[in-house]
This record gives sequence, structure tokens and C-alpha cells, in this order.
Amino acid sequence: MGILKPAAPVKLLVGMISGRPALFEEVRPFLTARFGPIDLESPVFAWNHTTYYEKELGTDLKRQFFFFKQSIPPDSLPEIKRFTNEIERRWLRTTAEGNSRQINLDPGYLAPSKIVLATTKDYSHRIYLRDGIYAEVTLMYQGKSFVPLAHTYPDFRSDDYISLFNEARKRL
Repeated sequence: MGILKPAAPVKLLVGMISGRPALFEEVRPFLTARFGPIDLESPVFAWNHTTYYEKELGTDLKRQFFFFKQSIPPDSLPEIKRFTNEIERRWLRTTAEGNSRQINLDPGYLAPSKIVLATTKDYSHRIYLRDGIYAEVTLMYQGKSFVPLAHTYPDFRSDDYISLFNEARKRL
């Protein structure tokens, strides 16, 4: 029989994608008011790995990550995803086709062995948490670095992201 023990705290991360990178600074106070200070932020990366978000967010998309100093319990991910969805709704743009986001916020966490992202979309490799939120292991730590899995998003496979996540792991 296994021995039950509480999960260790993890490092919260929020990835942001937008065609207006100035929005990264606009959402920062909402995130820090809820989650505390940021202890690592990435440079602003070009986000050109797929056209998935272009219709909604525009072209010439950019991506930035914030990593928060305060650890979180891993089971808080559903509440965090719902909160970031509320922030996205603050920047909805009304068009002839309806409402569309101007920014996409992807919360997740970094643990010593993995990077986990929250999503509202089900798929074969995702596990349902609660309240309409799923989680997926996006990268695993093996040897001395994070490595991608078969389902890892193309941008998360990049050397720049892997280096960033390895640096953030040192701050656990």
C-alpha cells in the first residue's frame, strides 16, 4: 500500500501570446496582485510556430513567460486557469465575427520533474482536473534538461524555451 503524502509546492508560470506585446505589461499588475512578485521573466519571443491563433490574435504574434516567486500547490491550477480566463475577457475585442481575445494566457507550473500546462480543451494525453480544466505534462526533466514529449507544442520544443525552463528550475 502506498503512503499518502501532500504534493510538494511548485513554481507558477504564465505564458502569454499576443499581437500587441504591450498587453504583457498591462496584464502584469493583475497577475502580481493575485500571485505575488515575478522572479523571472523571459524575453519577448517571436511566436511563429503555427497559425492557430492568427485569426483571433492577429499576425506577428509574440510570446513572453512570467515565473512567480511564491510557490503554489499543484491542485490550485484549475482556479488559476479560470482567473487567467477572466483576465483574457477584459481584453475581448468585438468584431463582425463576434468577440475575440487580444491576449492568450497559458498558466502552468514547473516542478522538478516536469512542466504542466492547464487547458480547457480535452485530448487523449490530457487529464481532467475539475471545473472544466485539464492538465498536460508538456515537458519532462531527464538527465540535466527538460525534454519534449510526442505531444509537446512546437514552441515548447525550441532551444530558447528549454533554456528558459532549465533556468527557472534552478529557482525552485
